[in-house]
Parts: sequence; structure tokens; C-alpha cells
Amino acid sequence: MDAQIGGNNGNTSGLGKEAVVPEEIKGWSWGAFLWGWIWGLSNRTYIALLTLVPVVNWVVPFILGYKGNEWAWRNKEWVSIEEFKQVQRKWAKWGVILLVVLPVVLFVLIVGFGGLSGLR
Repeated sequence: MDAQIGGNNGNTSGLGKEAVVPEEIKGWSWGAFLWGWIWGLSNRTYIALLTLVPVVNWVVPFILGYKGNEWAWRNKEWVSIEEFKQVQRKWAKWGVILLVVLPVVLFVLIVGFGGLSGLR
């Protein structure tokens, strides 16, 4: 498996700026966009920490979404394109779940506690 890493089979992941990014992984990264700095730490893309900086934090998620896949490929070694895509799909899936579930839970809590306070 280690023979696949570092370009022996065309896999250039983890080589930094030297890495050739495969066309099939280019494109929008929902995981990077939705998870920001957490995604960045996991994918060794530390520029994502800028999401913690006031003022610039509103634009950084869009930059991460646009460039995230490329940066993750360059910054971390991946066994294959398929593994990379599978991991990034999981980030996207959990990001969407968070995006949908969190507001619903907050709504239920607010309405639930608001409704209970009217009973006193």
C-alpha cells in the first residue's frame, strides 16, 4: 500500500505544491465549506483556521469550498482517488446533517422551553 503513495502509481497526494491534482477530485467541497477549521485540521489544510478570525471568517468558507479538495489532496497523503472521494463525501454528508438537524433541534428546544414557561 505504501508503494502507491508518493507518485509511484501516479498518486501525487501529499506532495504539497508539487502535487498534480486529478481532475476527478476538483470541484466544490461541501465538507470544507460546512465544517471549516475542523475539516481543515483533519485534512492538514491549516488555512481553514482563518474561519476563526473575525472579519475574514465570513468569506473563508467560500474559499475553502472552492479550493478545499485541491488543498486536501496536496496536503495529505491518500491511498487513492477513491479513498479521497469517499472521505470527502462523508464530510459533506455530516455537514448537511448538521445543517439540517441543528436548526430543527434548536427550534424544538426553543419552542419546547418557551411553551413550558407559559404554563407557570
